[in-house]
Amino acid sequence: MTTYELLLAPSANRVYADQAPRLVAAEAAVLGGWAVRPHQLASLSCLGFEAERLDGAAIERIGRLSAGLALFEAVPDPAPDAGDDAVLLRPIPGPPPGPVDEDLVTIPKYAGKTNEQFTRLLLNVTLSQVRASGPVTVLDPMCGRGTTLTTAWRLGLDAAGVELEVSQVEAMAAFLKTYLRRKRIKHRAELNPVRREGRSLGKRLDVEAEFGDQLRRLSVFSGDTRQSAALWGRRRFQAVVVDAPYGVVHGSALEPGRGGRRQRSAAELLDEATPVWARQLAPGGALGLSWNSLGLPRRDLVDLLRQSGLGPCQGGPWEEFGHRVDSSIYRDIVVAVKPWESQ
Repeated sequence: MTTYELLLAPSANRVYADQAPRLVAAEAAVLGGWAVRPHQLASLSCLGFEAERLDGAAIERIGRLSAGLALFEAVPDPAPDAGDDAVLLRPIPGPPPGPVDEDLVTIPKYAGKTNEQFTRLLLNVTLSQVRASGPVTVLDPMCGRGTTLTTAWRLGLDAAGVELEVSQVEAMAAFLKTYLRRKRIKHRAELNPVRREGRSLGKRLDVEAEFGDQLRRLSVFSGDTRQSAALWGRRRFQAVVVDAPYGVVHGSALEPGRGGRRQRSAAELLDEATPVWARQLAPGGALGLSWNSLGLPRRDLVDLLRQSGLGPCQGGPWEEFGHRVDSSIYRDIVVAVKPWESQ
């Protein structure tokens, strides 16, 4: 067995940084079955683990971890005066960087933006359970300004979304157009009104961009997430990834018959929207959902997923993703899979 150390990347969010070692340890267990131990190595946050010598595929999976910075093989220090526990770290080259730069995700700054490391973690654990055939497209039916969608691009996937606020879709369109133009990336980006039966239903953003020899597509409808299936019609997705509103500061959806007031109950929204999202999954696809468990207990959400025809992943590392965001938000993750026999 070989001993490895994974150096963790710092996070600008101090609260998340304090909890990242435990969360990435659970992520590593899901992605590769590695039993890792968070610890400090010369004052640096690391994850240590033992495994058979890693092959290229395993190194690539480790390179995808949400907060991994650098991987090392730990070897005993041969110096005569070195202690029994002293080790030297031998760098292990990681996978080459993808064609989509990290700043596509990190440049946008706005109130309510989810920590980029957490977004990648949520995507990673969801994608690990996808068994659907064909190329993977990620749907975020509450996509905001598109952090999940651009993170999916960085992972080599196409992306689709639904966002209630037209202004958010417009801001996403403006950023992507500016970013792609300044990076001199060949692209097509269109933001068009959507009309059906003479009625305006909002707007649709469609983007295609050529990153080297890879073509990435991104499409977003403005609209209520509970109408996501109606907006996308017969299209099915291999992964649905949602960072649900926490029901504290940001409203979840517009309340019908209430003059445009925002609905604050995230539990009520999830009860109505989860069956819609489940129908949009292809057989063998996976739904990954993060939510405030102070507003909806985990067992209740698991029951809701089962009632929607999905099989939640439970036990072991799947129970280790809960963490505090602030005094009124305790964020957790659940991933559920659509059976192959589902239509």
